[in-house]
Amino acid sequence: MNRGKGQNKSYSPFQLGIQRFMKNKMAVASVIVLFLIVIVCVMAPVFTNIDPEETNLLLIEKGPSDEHILGTNGVGQDNFSRLLYGGRVSLIVGFSAMFFTLIIGVVLGSLAGYYGGKVDNLIMRATDIVLMLPFLVLVLTIMALIDKVTIGLFVTIIALTSWPNLTRIIRGTYLSLREQEFVLSARAIGATDFRIIFKHFIPNAIGPIVVNATLMMASYIIIESGLSFIGFGIPKPTPTWGNMISEAQNIRILRNHPHAWIPPGLGILVTVLSINFIGDGLRDAFDPKSNRR
Repeated sequence: MNRGKGQNKSYSPFQLGIQRFMKNKMAVASVIVLFLIVIVCVMAPVFTNIDPEETNLLLIEKGPSDEHILGTNGVGQDNFSRLLYGGRVSLIVGFSAMFFTLIIGVVLGSLAGYYGGKVDNLIMRATDIVLMLPFLVLVLTIMALIDKVTIGLFVTIIALTSWPNLTRIIRGTYLSLREQEFVLSARAIGATDFRIIFKHFIPNAIGPIVVNATLMMASYIIIESGLSFIGFGIPKPTPTWGNMISEAQNIRILRNHPHAWIPPGLGILVTVLSINFIGDGLRDAFDPKSNRR
């Protein structure tokens, strides 16, 4: 009897996806690593009481010591403090840009995929126009025209130039769902468009949405780091991992002060790898057809 009850128990697609995800040891380990990184960055004041933007000309390019674990940079700022607070900024940028890109992409993709016709044509032509422009060139041009780049402005620029790919993915998913029987049944009983989209379409498209969200966050952390490295990202003295790595452009620091740029480089590497492994695990969990193991 108990066995029969266990066999008859039904699970939602989301619950089945979570069960498959928990069997992926690399993805679960990556969740733990990413969680620890986030906790350390969020609790930065617990680990250091030094202001990351405070300069001290008497401590320029000092080596590691008891007071300054990773030494100081070219203007006497504590590298360890900047590492923790910089990780916080980089994570905020990655998550915020992902969140707003997700909103834009899901809304536009939902409208295009559900309604089709003129709405679809209009949104897809706008998507084609944005995709026609090289992403890096477009972002660099916008950054060059702005006097002072803030975190909020940086996130806005990334979100407004990154939505087309996600929009296309959501649109394609919706087009495949639009003629399914459960959607036709919902229309037959008089369900509103809003209810059909949020009750039936989005839950069935949650897999591609979640997977792309994780991969976008990893990409945006790399983009922020790359733009900050070449001087087009978030300007100093605001600490970011990209700003810290930019000091390695000085050959003297590159050779003699590895403690100034290797830790933020490792921070970016471990964080991005963790997010990518989580994204791969989510893809395999919510789209079993892509899992070849």
